[in-house]
Amino acid sequence: MDLRTRLLRGAVPALALALALTGCSTTTERPAGSSVSPTADRAPAAGTPTREELRVDGRTRTYLLHRPTTPPVDGTRPPLVIAFHGRGGTAPELREQSRLDRDAKARGMVIAYPEGLDKAWAAGTQATPQRPDPDLDVRFTEALIAELVRDQRADPERVYVTGFSMGGSMALRMAADRPDLLAGAAAVSGELPTGAAEVRPTGTVPVMIVYGTDDPVRPIDGLPSPSPVAGEPVTPTRSARSSAELFAKAGGAGAPTTRAERGYDRTVWRLGGSAGTVQFLAVHDAGHTWPGSTITPPKGFGRTSRALDATSTVLDFFAESH
Repeated sequence: MDLRTRLLRGAVPALALALALTGCSTTTERPAGSSVSPTADRAPAAGTPTREELRVDGRTRTYLLHRPTTPPVDGTRPPLVIAFHGRGGTAPELREQSRLDRDAKARGMVIAYPEGLDKAWAAGTQATPQRPDPDLDVRFTEALIAELVRDQRADPERVYVTGFSMGGSMALRMAADRPDLLAGAAAVSGELPTGAAEVRPTGTVPVMIVYGTDDPVRPIDGLPSPSPVAGEPVTPTRSARSSAELFAKAGGAGAPTTRAERGYDRTVWRLGGSAGTVQFLAVHDAGHTWPGSTITPPKGFGRTSRALDATSTVLDFFAESH
């Protein structure tokens, strides 16, 4: 019986479930005296996100939670999307940038926007002075999924991760390290870490990478040797296409096909033994941005493409991957 089946059937108590997910001595509990949401005396308005807390590895971690506005049909359980913000960003900023809530309403999805420690993620496998435990965020994500499957009745067979920039790399790390836990992953402006922080896919999982061809912050061809910066080091990454190719190879995919679409090129690998795919979308003339977003990017990040709505594209990909 695999991990997602155990989640679905509730075969283990909540704490044991979290331990099984983490494979270590991680603890998962509510902080003493804390409430599930800031509106403890009344239910939040439909569609209004709430800020939640979760204890993992002795730390209190927080996340924004969007619940479906309508109950699932015929007793089905809602899909779950975990969305990681970029380096220096926050959960509310990614929510506004991506507008995932908007599309999630019609799809009946649960969406969680976790907050990274010091506004960043351990997307790579290298320990640093700032992140001496490079697996901390993997365990946090596992515990978060366990909590939402239990408390929000999310479907453990339809758990997806996405993210922007470093958050996109974090989504790819989850897909690489925990493919059996996920039904799909998507990164916008995120690539696989390489070098001493290398992350390599370990199994079959549908993956989509959306990347601007003119990204001036983290180029589409990768950043194998980042310039030193003050504070937390920048994680080196391989190219966006190479990142997709590694997932395709791990999934036993054959040769890819590429077709030009309006404003971008789509390369598709069909995974062996499944209906899933790995896809790489190279968005023309786009920078380090979320295509289709209405938010003006910071100076120096390049332009935002209007030829592609990354949010609906990613969520459509998830729906097709199940």
